[in-house]
Amino acid sequence: MADTDGRAPRKRADARRNQLALLDAAATVFVTSGVQAPVRDIAAAAGVGMGTIYRHFPTRADLIVAVYRHQVEACAEAGPALLANTATPYTALANWMDHFVDFLVTKHGLAAALQSDGLDALHTYFLDRLVPVCAQLLDAAAGAGEIRTDVAAYELMRGVGNLCVGVGDDTRYDARHLVELLISGLRRQG
Repeated sequence: MADTDGRAPRKRADARRNQLALLDAAATVFVTSGVQAPVRDIAAAAGVGMGTIYRHFPTRADLIVAVYRHQVEACAEAGPALLANTATPYTALANWMDHFVDFLVTKHGLAAALQSDGLDALHTYFLDRLVPVCAQLLDAAAGAGEIRTDVAAYELMRGVGNLCVGVGDDTRYDARHLVELLISGLRRQG
């Protein structure tokens, strides 16, 4: 039902908190148990009943998409915050890449779980939200003379994404370390 001005009614504060707790808990459970983890595990991790999950997310696909979008938003919001509150733009970029790696590791299994045309829309959403944030961080670090100026945001994000693909079950593979090496390679030699 919409308000008199045509907007959808706002959720109660406790409903918004429950939804955020569900999204955070689901993301954590997905990392440890995969996107096919039992809903009861997500409910327990969020401290809510299973009915609360189904009220917010009627299907598993709805929950997976919501977690994905929530994490994209958190990653997008982290960029400007880090830039404003970190000693140098390069440090902000490196810290943001940690957020980005966390996001990429969490989204493993998304494509297999959804198997739908919606993946193209989610990928577009991901690029539309995160490429400009990465570009802003790169521009700031390049403008401060801390990194090379010939790196495109999309190119860097693809490189990081490719490094994160190898995570799997190989405990010897440390994507975070490899990304750290990649980011340190952006530094200007001088």
